[in-house]
Amino acid sequence: MNKSRMFSKTLIWLSVLILQFIEPRVFAKGKLNVLYIIADDLRPTLGCYSDPVVKSPNIDLLASKSTVFFNAYAQQAVCGPSRTSFLTSRRPDTTKLYDFNSYWRVSAGNYTTLPQYFKSNGYITMSVGKVFHPGIASNHTDDYPYSWSVPPYHPPSFSYEKRKVCKDKDGTLHSNLLCSVNVSEMPLGTLPDLENTAEAIRLLKSMKDLGNPFFLAVGFYKPHIPFRIPQEYLKLYPIENMTLAPDPEVPKKLPEVAYNPWTDIRKREDVQALNISFPYGPIPKDFQLRIRQHYFASVSYVDAQVGKILQALEDLDLAKQTIVVFTSDHGWALGEHGEWAKYSNFDVATRVPLVVYAPGMTWPLQEDRMFSYVDVFNSAAEQPAEAYGVHRMVELVDVFPTVASLAGLPPPRRCPFPSFQVELCTEGFSLASLLDRHLRPTSHHAYAHSQYPRPSDSIRPDSDLPALADIRIMGYSLRSSDYLYTLWVGFDPKTFRANMTDVHAGELYFLAEDPGEDHNLFDELNHGMMIRKLGAQHSWAENLKQHLLYFSAVSKLKWTL
Repeated sequence: MNKSRMFSKTLIWLSVLILQFIEPRVFAKGKLNVLYIIADDLRPTLGCYSDPVVKSPNIDLLASKSTVFFNAYAQQAVCGPSRTSFLTSRRPDTTKLYDFNSYWRVSAGNYTTLPQYFKSNGYITMSVGKVFHPGIASNHTDDYPYSWSVPPYHPPSFSYEKRKVCKDKDGTLHSNLLCSVNVSEMPLGTLPDLENTAEAIRLLKSMKDLGNPFFLAVGFYKPHIPFRIPQEYLKLYPIENMTLAPDPEVPKKLPEVAYNPWTDIRKREDVQALNISFPYGPIPKDFQLRIRQHYFASVSYVDAQVGKILQALEDLDLAKQTIVVFTSDHGWALGEHGEWAKYSNFDVATRVPLVVYAPGMTWPLQEDRMFSYVDVFNSAAEQPAEAYGVHRMVELVDVFPTVASLAGLPPPRRCPFPSFQVELCTEGFSLASLLDRHLRPTSHHAYAHSQYPRPSDSIRPDSDLPALADIRIMGYSLRSSDYLYTLWVGFDPKTFRANMTDVHAGELYFLAEDPGEDHNLFDELNHGMMIRKLGAQHSWAENLKQHLLYFSAVSKLKWTL
């Protein structure tokens, strides 16, 4: 055992002793452990979400014993703001984070995080890989020691992620977008997510020995770019079988302010060599196919890591005492609307997988084995049973109160408005009542809210990631089962206030007729009356809700006539 691992295990033991000695009344309040797995930039391209291309047998097996939320949405489609949002259960306007350059405890409020809440209730809390966004957004410590019992683990090989390690056909090394590799040739002879998996398994083993309730968060780096993955996963997706996005053109009525010009993609050497015009491109079709191939391969790579951790959970006899949550921070466009990456309010950017396994609730405990590793390269592997799905609109801010409820802890109360001075509360709802297929679910909100900032009405190089001081417009979206509605309104970065009457542009998509969100109908309806009537007296979320109810009534009347 190396020194760092010995040190980590010692810290875990010390944490247990401190909790028992100083404040024994908070020790072991919860009934179940928590394993919280977070992928990076993963849209619901999974078999359990009826994706016909991607091979994800391990996540599908987890889903077959879980509740799958088919309409789960992130609150902002970029890593730092999204992770801060769902780990505090507050929306970006409450965390005051739209970029990567502030720490919510300093800039907004001393909000209690999900792992911090479990830690305060006697759990050993541990972080592996990318859970909080690194840097200023988590105080350069991943919010340690507030959220974690021991210092978070970061794989040493991640330091090479953006270096010139991608071998070209001529053997030269580059910093590319497409970067399938021979792992044995990589610096340190490994890759970050392989190290994350090994560390997660090691921590599970150490917790088995301790017998203390634990909260383990594992953040995988893929399928985030660059697609630096083991080269064998490309074999699962022959390039001749790849297809373009069904709607690869920029929609004619898409406002400029709504477009994501994918500037991070353009910075990679292999993309720069294509000499693509800014802002609309397009990327050559053969390269588009290769991007999609590498993204799907990255998903299967993550799936294999998830399977290994679930296998360890089973082998350690922890599966029947551990809640498992699998999700992502946001989605990723694969050519839809002529866009790549995230940075928008379209479904491909905001919709995420959300799979929740609760022992004895989503699956009975009588079964001998819950999880077994499935080799993604074994085409003869048995298909898991169909997952139990929930189609109601849910949000990532709902995860905090849900996991607390499932673990037997009191869920945090709903936040008042405003809630900057309230340390523990939630802007989401517990989904616990939706998990059990045998229970009649209680009523739940019918909308999901997302937002995205822009520096101007026109497209600029910083449109994807404007700094806070440069944000002048905020796009607030409301997603129902029938519509996606977005208002792009004026925003003051000094006061963090939006002016809902200062409308720069809008989007309205009727999803029954336009599931790909390609035909913007905003200009075909009269919005002036609604904007004048509602602009000053409601929160933006209530504003959009009232607008959507109005459009629903208008459309029903139009269809009747």
